Amino acid sequence: MFTGLVEETGELLALEHSAAGARLTLRAPLVSTDAQLGDSIAVNGCCLTVSARDGATLAFDLLAETLDRTNLGALAPGAPVNLERALAAHSRLGGHFVQGHIDTTSRVLAFEKVNADHRLEIALPAEFAGYVAFKGSIAIDGISLTVAEVRPASCVVWIIPHTLTMTNLRAKTAGDFVNLEFDLLAKYVERLLAVRLSTPSS
Repeated sequence: MFTGLVEETGELLALEHSAAGARLTLRAPLVSTDAQLGDSIAVNGCCLTVSARDGATLAFDLLAETLDRTNLGALAPGAPVNLERALAAHSRLGGHFVQGHIDTTSRVLAFEKVNADHRLEIALPAEFAGYVAFKGSIAIDGISLTVAEVRPASCVVWIIPHTLTMTNLRAKTAGDFVNLEFDLLAKYVERLLAVRLSTPSS
């Protein structure tokens, strides 16, 4: 479990593909300080397991499903990636509950500077539109953000200068793809209603 508060941006060093998936290697000076083999770390919002560590360098093994569902397989060496260690029981929950289970990728439609902030508009696939609500939470590349506007086929969030500085959003432009994870509570409500509506009343 994560909070969507990015701790640092790491640097992708290598992405080596194989028949089974890929191995992703990155430099992470902060999150590597106490990383152990088997630890969970969110990389662009995707929960991955540390499979090797050498100083500030961490490696993760990616399944084909991970490559299909996230933007990790399209990254090039040198790309910045958002990193967050798993939530500790004694930690404050400053963002929202983020599982690290990416629902889909989507395209950046617009990323524009407006005064000191930035307006980010993301395409919203129709099958996920019901999970997005005005003032609700959404994780974009693992960043906990508040939905400022819901449009027919997109949603808008606003990025403050601190978030821009601390995350990979500073390198994003229109046309780039980002990982999306929708609110966990919305998914459970949908499932609960679906089960109740499909169960015959006695």
